[in-house]
Amino acid sequence: MSDDPESPRAAPPQEVVDAVREAVEAGDSALLVDLLEPLHAADIADILEQIRSGERAALLKLWGREIDGEILSEIDESIREEVIESLAPEVLAEAVRELDSDDVVDILEDLEEPAQERILDALDRDDRAAVEQSLSYPEYSAGRLMQREVVSAPLHWTVGEAIDFLRGEDWLPDQFYHVILVDPRMKPAGYVTLGRILSARREVKLSEIAEDSFRTIAATEAEADVAYIFTQYHLITLPVVDEGGRLAGVITIDDAMSVLDEEHEEDMLRMAGVGEESSLSDGVWETVRQRFPWLAVNLVTANVAAMVIGLFEHTIVMIVALAALMPIVASMGGNAGTQSLTVAVRALATRDLTSSNATRVIWRELTVGLLNGLGFALVMGLVAWAFYGRDVLLGAVIGAAIIVNLTIAALSGVLVPLLLHRLKLDPALASGTFVTTMTDVVGFFAFLGLATVVLL
Repeated sequence: MSDDPESPRAAPPQEVVDAVREAVEAGDSALLVDLLEPLHAADIADILEQIRSGERAALLKLWGREIDGEILSEIDESIREEVIESLAPEVLAEAVRELDSDDVVDILEDLEEPAQERILDALDRDDRAAVEQSLSYPEYSAGRLMQREVVSAPLHWTVGEAIDFLRGEDWLPDQFYHVILVDPRMKPAGYVTLGRILSARREVKLSEIAEDSFRTIAATEAEADVAYIFTQYHLITLPVVDEGGRLAGVITIDDAMSVLDEEHEEDMLRMAGVGEESSLSDGVWETVRQRFPWLAVNLVTANVAAMVIGLFEHTIVMIVALAALMPIVASMGGNAGTQSLTVAVRALATRDLTSSNATRVIWRELTVGLLNGLGFALVMGLVAWAFYGRDVLLGAVIGAAIIVNLTIAALSGVLVPLLLHRLKLDPALASGTFVTTMTDVVGFFAFLGLATVVLL
């Protein structure tokens, strides 16, 4: 398959997808090969995800022998098992043997046990042992993320010895950026970039041109820590060590970026309450199962807000304009809370928001909420006065309610995720529900309560 670096990467256009569908429907394997051969593995994976299950099965029957490991790695996990089960054993074996150990582990993690065994049986004995050892580490850990194919060299070697070694080996991974330097006990002590090796004289010791950015991480550390280290220290390679401090594997920048993308995607899905593994390929009932619980929670919190409104039913009956103005107060508070919440959740994920600067951030958000509240209170007060009977007191009530709600919204947008983080809960998962409930309840209570006291 073509992997021309000069050709722009983009999702396959709709006419290509339509042509693939027509070739599958016609059973034209030659045309199908012509259509898919020039495409990148990620684009073929996109096509497999976009077409229906029956079309997917027919496509794999016509073209399945051409599939390779890179395509399996790119396919969304929601349909990966279906694709694997459609492949002949010899095709699957050939595909997975092309992959590095970290890619095989990534595929296996999302499969049921029978499908896992099919892939493990397809591996050579040494490769299977390496993959099973990686799977023995906790889920979402550095040990699961690392690749076992590590290019290492003794700490005392020279550049010439390293070059001769690299030229004489045929097992080297397709992509690597550093040669890891190890001591006699196989503990990593530094690394050297390939560029420095190629530009240095043969007699120079590798230890003399080692990089200052060298870091290691334990195999049991969380993937989130891996992503943080890569972004914080601008790394392209991170050696992984076992419980004895020995070199166990290496994580490269492409895997770290995948973790960052997954973390960002999961946070977005969690904040929306649609499940962290939602996909367009999911079936109807799977989608319902993911979304129903958070809609149920939202129903409960909406009833809490409705109960607050019910407490002031007499006030609303007496002053009908309040019913038209109530949603404005709640909507302003909800938007302000979402703004503050999004910044706080992201800052917690990137570790920019910590206990050392939490007080400063809280005061900043409190001040921002108050100033925004004052500005919009003046605007909305004038609007209420102009369009609802030129009642100065009504304008003052909604203005005061907006000040209160925007201040509380900005404050809760920081405090709620901080509290959940302190309780070891994911701030992205539940913060939105709590903040929205708080702004609705406070907004309605402040507006209707002030209206009851001032206008009646």
